[in-house]
Amino acid sequence: MPNASYGYRAARAAGAAVIRIRCLADRRGLLQRCNDVCTEITDLQARYAAWLESLPDNQQDSATAEALRVIADLDLAELLVIEPPRGFGR
Repeated sequence: MPNASYGYRAARAAGAAVIRIRCLADRRGLLQRCNDVCTEITDLQARYAAWLESLPDNQQDSATAEALRVIADLDLAELLVIEPPRGFGR
């Protein structure tokens, strides 16, 4: 097994198996990515609100509860109604 510091050519010259890992490119357009982010952020906000509601009474005044309260109180309505212009992402 090749050492992680080996370069591709050095590993090939040493006869070691070379494993190359490529990250897949994100093929979504910017508009779709923007819509996906908006969906994800509203889902996260709902999860944080549920977490806040499930905190015990003795933790309602903690820093965690305050941070969750700030996240839950964010108004994301303006973010959700934004529609990027046609041709966005080209």
